Amino acid sequence: MKILQIMAGADVGGAETFFVDAIKAIDEIGYEQNVITRANNKLKIQEIKNLNIPLQTASFNKHIKWLTAQKIKKNIATFQPDIVHHFLGRAGSYAVNGDHTNIGWYGGYYKPDRFSNCDYHVAVTQDVADHIVRQGIDAKNVFVLHIYAEFEPATAIDRAQFDTPDDVPLLLALSRLHPVKGLDILLEAMNKIPDAYLWIAGSGELEHELKAQMKALNLQERVRFLGWRDDREALLETADIVVFPSRHESFGAVVIESWATKKPIIAAKAQGPKAYVQHEQNGLLVEIDDVDGLAQATNRLIQDTDLRSNLVINGRNAYDQGFSKEVFKKNITDLYTQVKPK
Repeated sequence: MKILQIMAGADVGGAETFFVDAIKAIDEIGYEQNVITRANNKLKIQEIKNLNIPLQTASFNKHIKWLTAQKIKKNIATFQPDIVHHFLGRAGSYAVNGDHTNIGWYGGYYKPDRFSNCDYHVAVTQDVADHIVRQGIDAKNVFVLHIYAEFEPATAIDRAQFDTPDDVPLLLALSRLHPVKGLDILLEAMNKIPDAYLWIAGSGELEHELKAQMKALNLQERVRFLGWRDDREALLETADIVVFPSRHESFGAVVIESWATKKPIIAAKAQGPKAYVQHEQNGLLVEIDDVDGLAQATNRLIQDTDLRSNLVINGRNAYDQGFSKEVFKKNITDLYTQVKPK
Protein backbone atom coordinates (compact mmCIF):
# COMPACT_ATOMS: atom_id res chain seq x y z
CA MET A 1 0.00 0.00 0.00
CA LYS A 2 1.23 3.49 -0.85
CA ILE A 3 0.50 6.45 1.44
CA LEU A 4 1.19 10.13 0.74
CA GLN A 5 1.42 11.99 4.07
CA ILE A 6 0.76 15.74 3.93
CA MET A 7 1.02 18.32 6.71
CA ALA A 8 1.61 22.07 6.87
CA GLY A 9 1.74 22.59 10.63
CA ALA A 10 3.48 24.98 12.97
CA ASP A 11 7.18 25.05 13.82
CA VAL A 12 6.57 22.92 16.90
CA GLY A 13 3.61 21.37 18.68
CA GLY A 14 1.85 18.19 19.70
CA ALA A 15 0.19 17.56 16.32
CA GLU A 16 3.49 18.10 14.57
CA THR A 17 5.16 15.58 16.87
CA PHE A 18 2.40 13.06 16.20
CA PHE A 19 2.82 13.51 12.42
CA VAL A 20 6.41 12.27 12.67
CA ASP A 21 5.47 9.52 15.15
CA ALA A 22 2.75 8.27 12.80
CA ILE A 23 5.16 8.14 9.86
CA LYS A 24 7.65 6.15 11.96
CA ALA A 25 5.03 3.59 13.02
CA ILE A 26 3.66 3.24 9.49
CA ASP A 27 7.20 2.73 8.20
CA GLU A 28 7.57 -0.21 10.62
CA ILE A 29 4.36 -1.73 9.25
CA GLY A 30 5.99 -1.73 5.82
CA TYR A 31 3.75 0.62 3.85
CA GLU A 32 5.49 2.75 1.22
CA GLN A 33 5.28 6.45 2.06
CA ASN A 34 5.99 9.85 0.55
CA VAL A 35 5.85 13.03 2.63
CA ILE A 36 5.07 16.66 1.77
CA THR A 37 5.44 19.15 4.61
CA ARG A 38 6.79 22.55 5.54
CA ALA A 39 10.51 23.06 5.98
CA ASN A 40 9.97 24.89 9.28
CA ASN A 41 11.30 22.22 11.65
CA LYS A 42 14.74 20.85 10.83
CA LEU A 43 14.50 18.09 13.44
CA LYS A 44 11.18 16.87 12.00
CA ILE A 45 12.61 16.88 8.48
CA GLN A 46 15.75 15.03 9.53
CA GLU A 47 13.86 12.34 11.45
CA ILE A 48 11.79 11.56 8.36
CA LYS A 49 14.81 11.61 6.06
CA ASN A 50 16.58 9.18 8.40
CA LEU A 51 13.88 6.65 7.51
CA ASN A 52 14.80 7.00 3.81
CA ILE A 53 11.28 8.16 3.03
CA PRO A 54 11.05 10.52 0.03
CA LEU A 55 10.24 13.98 1.34
CA GLN A 56 9.38 17.26 -0.36
CA THR A 57 8.89 20.62 1.29
CA ALA A 58 6.23 23.15 0.31
CA SER A 59 5.22 26.57 1.57
CA PHE A 60 1.47 25.92 2.02
CA ASN A 61 1.10 29.69 1.54
CA LYS A 62 -2.62 30.44 1.56
CA HIS A 63 -2.09 33.46 -0.69
CA ILE A 64 -0.17 31.53 -3.36
CA LYS A 65 -1.83 28.14 -3.09
CA TRP A 66 -1.11 27.03 -6.63
CA LEU A 67 2.60 26.43 -5.94
CA THR A 68 1.91 23.86 -3.22
CA ALA A 69 -1.10 22.44 -5.07
CA GLN A 70 1.05 21.87 -8.14
CA LYS A 71 3.65 20.01 -6.09
CA ILE A 72 0.99 17.78 -4.50
CA LYS A 73 -0.61 16.99 -7.87
CA LYS A 74 2.76 16.12 -9.40
CA ASN A 75 3.58 13.79 -6.48
CA ILE A 76 0.22 12.04 -6.82
CA ALA A 77 0.78 11.58 -10.56
CA THR A 78 4.24 10.04 -10.11
CA PHE A 79 3.89 8.19 -6.78
CA GLN A 80 0.29 7.03 -7.44
CA PRO A 81 -0.68 6.61 -3.78
CA ASP A 82 -3.58 4.49 -2.65
CA ILE A 83 -4.27 6.95 0.17
CA VAL A 84 -3.46 10.62 0.67
CA HIS A 85 -3.53 11.40 4.39
CA HIS A 86 -4.00 15.11 5.18
CA PHE A 87 -3.03 16.12 8.72
CA LEU A 88 -4.95 19.19 9.98
CA GLY A 89 -7.03 21.74 8.13
CA ARG A 90 -4.40 23.56 6.08
CA ALA A 91 -3.29 20.30 4.46
CA GLY A 92 -6.91 19.21 4.08
CA SER A 93 -7.69 22.29 2.01
CA TYR A 94 -5.25 20.98 -0.64
CA ALA A 95 -6.99 17.61 -1.11
CA VAL A 96 -7.58 16.79 -4.79
CA ASN A 97 -9.83 14.12 -6.22
CA GLY A 98 -8.43 11.16 -8.13
CA ASP A 99 -8.07 7.39 -8.06
CA HIS A 100 -6.75 7.55 -4.50
CA THR A 101 -8.65 7.88 -1.20
CA ASN A 102 -8.40 11.19 0.66
CA ILE A 103 -8.31 11.13 4.47
CA GLY A 104 -8.50 14.25 6.65
CA TRP A 105 -7.15 14.07 10.21
CA TYR A 106 -8.69 16.32 12.86
CA GLY A 107 -6.54 17.18 15.87
CA GLY A 108 -9.34 19.39 17.22
CA TYR A 109 -12.85 20.70 16.70
CA TYR A 110 -12.43 21.97 13.14
CA LYS A 111 -15.10 22.68 10.55
CA PRO A 112 -15.27 19.96 7.89
CA ASP A 113 -15.34 22.51 5.06
CA ARG A 114 -11.52 22.53 5.10
CA PHE A 115 -11.69 18.81 4.32
CA SER A 116 -14.38 19.11 1.64
CA ASN A 117 -12.51 16.87 -0.84
CA CYS A 118 -11.77 14.19 1.76
CA ASP A 119 -13.58 10.88 1.49
CA TYR A 120 -13.04 10.02 5.16
CA HIS A 121 -12.65 12.07 8.31
CA VAL A 122 -10.43 10.80 11.12
CA ALA A 123 -10.66 12.23 14.65
CA VAL A 124 -8.17 12.22 17.50
CA THR A 125 -10.94 11.38 20.02
CA GLN A 126 -14.51 10.10 20.02
CA ASP A 127 -15.74 13.54 21.10
CA VAL A 128 -14.11 15.12 18.05
CA ALA A 129 -15.66 12.39 15.89
CA ASP A 130 -19.09 13.21 17.33
CA HIS A 131 -18.44 16.88 16.53
CA ILE A 132 -17.67 15.99 12.89
CA VAL A 133 -20.92 14.04 12.58
CA ARG A 134 -22.87 16.94 14.10
CA GLN A 135 -21.40 19.11 11.33
CA GLY A 136 -23.18 16.97 8.74
CA ILE A 137 -20.61 14.31 7.84
CA ASP A 138 -22.04 10.77 7.47
CA ALA A 139 -21.01 8.72 10.51
CA LYS A 140 -19.94 5.81 8.32
CA ASN A 141 -17.18 8.04 6.92
CA VAL A 142 -15.85 9.10 10.34
CA PHE A 143 -13.22 7.16 12.30
CA VAL A 144 -11.34 7.61 15.57
CA LEU A 145 -7.55 7.24 15.54
CA HIS A 146 -5.80 7.87 18.84
CA ILE A 147 -2.27 9.17 18.89
CA TYR A 148 0.44 7.23 20.68
CA ALA A 149 3.56 7.92 22.71
CA GLU A 150 6.80 5.99 22.72
CA PHE A 151 9.84 6.94 24.75
CA GLU A 152 13.27 5.38 24.89
CA PRO A 153 14.77 5.11 28.38
CA ALA A 154 16.29 8.46 29.27
CA THR A 155 18.75 9.75 31.82
CA ALA A 156 17.37 12.36 34.20
CA ILE A 157 18.65 15.89 33.78
CA ASP A 158 20.95 17.23 36.47
CA ARG A 159 18.56 19.53 38.34
CA ALA A 160 21.46 21.84 39.16
CA GLN A 161 21.45 22.79 35.47
CA PHE A 162 18.30 24.76 36.23
CA ASP A 163 19.20 25.73 39.79
CA THR A 164 16.76 23.24 41.30
CA PRO A 165 17.51 21.23 44.47
CA ASP A 166 17.43 17.45 44.30
CA ASP A 167 15.33 17.08 47.44
CA VAL A 168 12.26 19.13 46.43
CA PRO A 169 9.10 18.01 44.59
CA LEU A 170 9.51 18.97 40.93
CA LEU A 171 6.44 19.79 38.85
CA LEU A 172 6.63 19.76 35.05
CA ALA A 173 4.39 21.56 32.55
CA LEU A 174 4.93 20.64 28.88
CA SER A 175 3.06 23.31 26.98
CA ARG A 176 2.99 26.08 24.45
CA LEU A 177 2.94 29.46 26.18
CA HIS A 178 -0.55 30.26 24.98
CA PRO A 179 -3.64 31.65 26.79
CA VAL A 180 -5.58 28.42 26.31
CA LYS A 181 -2.98 26.40 28.23
CA GLY A 182 -3.84 27.77 31.68
CA LEU A 183 -0.26 28.41 32.77
CA ASP A 184 -1.34 31.63 34.48
CA ILE A 185 -3.52 29.49 36.77
CA LEU A 186 -0.59 27.20 37.49
CA LEU A 187 1.61 30.15 38.45
CA GLU A 188 -1.13 31.47 40.77
CA ALA A 189 -1.37 28.02 42.35
CA MET A 190 2.39 27.87 43.00
CA ASN A 191 2.07 30.31 45.90
CA LYS A 192 -0.17 27.70 47.55
CA ILE A 193 2.30 24.84 46.84
CA PRO A 194 5.23 26.08 48.93
CA ASP A 195 7.34 22.91 48.83
CA ALA A 196 7.55 22.52 45.03
CA TYR A 197 9.59 23.82 42.12
CA LEU A 198 8.10 24.15 38.63
CA TRP A 199 9.68 23.68 35.21
CA ILE A 200 7.74 25.02 32.24
CA ALA A 201 8.98 23.59 28.94
CA GLY A 202 7.61 25.37 25.89
CA SER A 203 7.62 28.53 23.83
CA GLY A 204 4.91 30.90 22.65
CA GLU A 205 3.31 34.30 22.61
CA LEU A 206 2.78 34.61 26.38
CA GLU A 207 6.42 34.22 27.39
CA HIS A 208 6.92 37.85 28.41
CA GLU A 209 3.55 38.03 30.18
CA LEU A 210 4.03 34.80 32.11
CA LYS A 211 7.53 35.75 33.21
CA ALA A 212 6.18 39.10 34.40
CA GLN A 213 3.48 37.26 36.35
CA MET A 214 6.13 35.00 37.89
CA LYS A 215 8.05 38.05 39.11
CA ALA A 216 4.91 39.77 40.38
CA LEU A 217 4.11 36.66 42.42
CA ASN A 218 7.72 36.52 43.69
CA LEU A 219 8.20 33.01 42.30
CA GLN A 220 11.61 33.50 40.67
CA GLU A 221 13.25 31.18 43.17
CA ARG A 222 11.01 28.21 42.33
CA VAL A 223 9.88 28.55 38.70
CA ARG A 224 12.03 27.89 35.63
CA PHE A 225 11.12 28.64 32.00
CA LEU A 226 13.08 26.16 29.88
CA GLY A 227 11.95 27.22 26.40
CA TRP A 228 11.01 24.68 23.73
CA ARG A 229 12.74 21.36 24.33
CA ASP A 230 13.35 18.27 22.21
CA ASP A 231 14.21 16.08 25.22
CA ARG A 232 10.81 15.33 26.70
CA GLU A 233 11.97 11.88 27.78
CA ALA A 234 14.68 13.38 29.98
CA LEU A 235 12.37 16.05 31.39
CA LEU A 236 9.74 13.48 32.31
CA GLU A 237 12.37 11.24 33.86
CA THR A 238 13.51 14.16 36.02
CA ALA A 239 10.11 15.41 37.17
CA ASP A 240 7.99 14.05 40.02
CA ILE A 241 4.52 15.23 38.90
CA VAL A 242 3.14 16.39 35.53
CA VAL A 243 0.69 19.30 35.66
CA PHE A 244 -1.65 20.00 32.74
CA PRO A 245 -3.96 22.95 33.48
CA SER A 246 -5.18 23.53 29.91
CA ARG A 247 -8.53 25.31 29.47
CA HIS A 248 -9.23 23.73 26.07
CA GLU A 249 -7.71 20.52 24.81
CA SER A 250 -9.22 18.19 22.22
CA PHE A 251 -6.98 15.38 23.48
CA GLY A 252 -3.72 16.27 25.20
CA ALA A 253 -0.66 14.20 24.34
CA VAL A 254 0.82 15.15 27.71
CA VAL A 255 -1.61 12.73 29.36
CA ILE A 256 -0.34 9.66 27.55
CA GLU A 257 3.26 10.88 27.75
CA SER A 258 2.97 10.96 31.54
CA TRP A 259 1.34 7.52 31.56
CA ALA A 260 4.02 6.10 29.26
CA THR A 261 6.84 7.37 31.46
CA LYS A 262 5.15 6.40 34.73
CA LYS A 263 4.61 9.90 36.07
CA PRO A 264 1.45 10.92 37.94
CA ILE A 265 -0.60 13.63 36.23
CA ILE A 266 -2.96 16.37 37.38
CA ALA A 267 -5.14 17.78 34.59
CA ALA A 268 -7.88 20.37 34.26
CA LYS A 269 -11.22 19.12 32.97
CA ALA A 270 -10.79 20.16 29.34
CA GLN A 271 -12.54 17.98 26.76
CA GLY A 272 -9.72 15.55 26.05
CA PRO A 273 -8.30 14.94 29.53
CA LYS A 274 -11.80 14.69 31.02
CA ALA A 275 -12.64 11.91 28.54
CA TYR A 276 -9.58 9.79 29.28
CA VAL A 277 -8.35 10.59 32.79
CA GLN A 278 -10.29 8.74 35.48
CA HIS A 279 -10.14 10.82 38.63
CA GLU A 280 -8.16 9.14 41.42
CA GLN A 281 -7.58 6.10 39.18
CA ASN A 282 -5.03 7.11 36.53
CA GLY A 283 -4.76 10.81 37.32
CA LEU A 284 -6.32 13.68 39.23
CA LEU A 285 -8.83 16.05 37.63
CA VAL A 286 -9.52 19.62 38.74
CA GLU A 287 -11.92 22.24 37.50
CA ILE A 288 -10.73 24.60 34.77
CA ASP A 289 -9.32 27.89 36.13
CA ASP A 290 -9.52 26.63 39.73
CA VAL A 291 -6.39 27.91 41.46
CA ASP A 292 -7.29 26.47 44.86
CA GLY A 293 -8.34 23.12 43.41
CA LEU A 294 -5.11 22.79 41.45
CA ALA A 295 -3.02 23.68 44.50
CA GLN A 296 -4.92 21.25 46.74
CA ALA A 297 -4.60 18.39 44.25
CA THR A 298 -0.89 19.01 43.85
CA ASN A 299 -0.22 19.20 47.58
CA ARG A 300 -2.23 16.03 48.07
CA LEU A 301 -0.18 14.19 45.45
CA ILE A 302 3.10 15.44 46.92
CA GLN A 303 2.15 14.14 50.35
CA ASP A 304 0.39 10.85 49.44
CA THR A 305 2.94 8.33 48.14
CA ASP A 306 0.35 5.53 47.88
CA LEU A 307 -1.88 7.66 45.68
CA ARG A 308 1.06 8.55 43.44
CA SER A 309 1.95 4.88 43.10
CA ASN A 310 -1.61 3.85 42.20
CA LEU A 311 -1.95 6.61 39.60
CA VAL A 312 1.30 5.52 38.00
CA ILE A 313 0.29 1.84 37.83
CA ASN A 314 -3.17 2.55 36.43
CA GLY A 315 -1.87 5.18 34.06
CA ARG A 316 0.65 2.77 32.60
CA ASN A 317 -2.09 0.17 32.17
CA ALA A 318 -4.24 2.71 30.30
CA TYR A 319 -1.29 3.51 28.06
CA ASP A 320 -0.53 -0.15 27.31
CA GLN A 321 -4.15 -0.87 26.45
CA GLY A 322 -4.87 2.12 24.23
CA PHE A 323 -1.94 4.37 23.40
CA SER A 324 1.21 2.37 22.70
CA LYS A 325 2.91 2.18 19.31
CA GLU A 326 1.76 -1.41 18.82
CA VAL A 327 -1.87 -0.43 19.43
CA PHE A 328 -1.49 2.47 16.99
CA LYS A 329 0.02 0.22 14.32
CA LYS A 330 -2.97 -2.12 14.57
CA ASN A 331 -5.43 0.78 14.46
CA ILE A 332 -3.81 2.52 11.47
CA THR A 333 -3.62 -0.79 9.58
CA ASP A 334 -7.33 -1.37 10.20
CA LEU A 335 -8.13 2.18 9.07
CA TYR A 336 -6.08 2.06 5.88
CA THR A 337 -7.41 -1.38 4.99
CA GLN A 338 -11.02 -0.20 5.36
CA VAL A 339 -10.64 2.98 3.29
CA LYS A 340 -8.21 1.75 0.60
CA PRO A 341 -9.69 1.99 -2.93
CA LYS A 342 -11.04 -1.31 -4.17
